[in-house]
Amino acid sequence: MWQSYLNGLLVAAGLIIALGAQNAFVLAQSLRREHHLSVAALCVLCDALLVAAGVFGLASLLAQSPLLLGIARWGGALFLLAYGLQALGRALRPQALNATRDAAPRSLKAVLLAALAVTLLNPHVYLDTLLLIGSLGAQQAVPGAYALGAASASLCWFFALALGAAWLAPWLARPLTWRLVDLAVALMMFAVAAQLTFGP
Repeated sequence: MWQSYLNGLLVAAGLIIALGAQNAFVLAQSLRREHHLSVAALCVLCDALLVAAGVFGLASLLAQSPLLLGIARWGGALFLLAYGLQALGRALRPQALNATRDAAPRSLKAVLLAALAVTLLNPHVYLDTLLLIGSLGAQQAVPGAYALGAASASLCWFFALALGAAWLAPWLARPLTWRLVDLAVALMMFAVAAQLTFGP
């Protein structure tokens, strides 16, 4: 159970903690203190629902087909390897995460709609949660623990970003920080890919 939980935590953390539109949006709202906790909660909820749909939807499909299970296993390992290599590439060309404070205040509804757009209109969210995390979770000994681990990574990251934005902002503005984050992400992805490839 704990191995499945840890796998979910590490895979999701590697995918979530990366320079991207969703993180930039959460950070910007947090720096403005503009409905930032609601935005973080919405991001966590969306991730948890998509991960659960991926893990339990794909789990039943893969359980019925050894061929699909094999494709998911090797496809997932290759994807993780490619993602890890991309993270290494980003580490060689690090960027900073900047958020501005110049925008006029918006209503809760407007902010949440914008957060939904940033989250759900990004095609990578479906590749990451439904396909990658889902197919990997379907292969775990305890898929529910894996899904819980993935949701825990999302919960910890988005609320840490929302609550610690003022403290994190100077660090996230440094390319060196993202170089270290991307190196850690690459190591996580390579470790899980190796487990998929060489594990039972």
